[in-house]
Amino acid sequence: MLIFRDTSRVQNHLHNLKNIGKTIGFVPTMGSLHDGHISLVKQSLIQTDITVVSIFINPTQFNNIDDLKTYPSDIDKDLKLLSSISDKIIVFNPDPDELYSGGIRLEDFNFNGLDKYMEGEFRKHHFSGVATVVNKLFSFIEADFAYFGEKDFQQLRIIENLIKEKKFKIKLIRCETIRSKDGLALSSRNNKLDFSSKKIATNLFKALNFAKEKIDEISIDEIEQKIWDNLSNFKQIKLEYFVIADEQNLKPIKTIKSSKNRAFIAAYVSGVRLIDNIKLY
Repeated sequence: MLIFRDTSRVQNHLHNLKNIGKTIGFVPTMGSLHDGHISLVKQSLIQTDITVVSIFINPTQFNNIDDLKTYPSDIDKDLKLLSSISDKIIVFNPDPDELYSGGIRLEDFNFNGLDKYMEGEFRKHHFSGVATVVNKLFSFIEADFAYFGEKDFQQLRIIENLIKEKKFKIKLIRCETIRSKDGLALSSRNNKLDFSSKKIATNLFKALNFAKEKIDEISIDEIEQKIWDNLSNFKQIKLEYFVIADEQNLKPIKTIKSSKNRAFIAAYVSGVRLIDNIKLY
């Protein structure tokens, strides 16, 4: 397994691989790898000749400096895990000064309204930070395919929009959310939860399933109210939003007009912020 820490070397290496006809898959991560990340890596290994995994905790997408400082990180464990999977993996693990050589700052993007709701409402400038780093990574890693999980569906749509706006010659592959046996969506932030809190956190997935089960029986307003009422019974849960929205433009809806809708949820569980979503049909 090759490990690169500077952009020029990884660019040159991948350029040489593309010149001999190798296809390249790209899985951008912030490390603290779990089975959700590994599912993306394995999908890339199946579809491409070479898989690049970036491990970089991106400072521009954090609204809270304490969240950035406490974000879980174990690069040695991550590298060991990746090396156990395949020798066809290339790791790109740059320092912030390497990736943001001109200084750490946000870039401006046109998200066509995809950033106005849900995460965009509660995490100001978050998607500008995400797009800033992904824009840089896509420029350095000239991959054929990029793999993103549906757990961060709003982010996924933002990146699809970025690819279109910037005319990147890369295809985004959507990958299903990986869950634990009790339904909790896998996330690096889950490492901050103790056993009891993880059990409590499964109520977010139960809320999403309730919406899926009742979407044809009661109104969206009723669904939302019942979910707010139910989750308020758990003192460890502070619900931030529950929204049913159009998959394409991410606008919240009150009436089902098509089958392309998702339920989205964000909440603090024992002080740890978690997000999840499911397709309703």
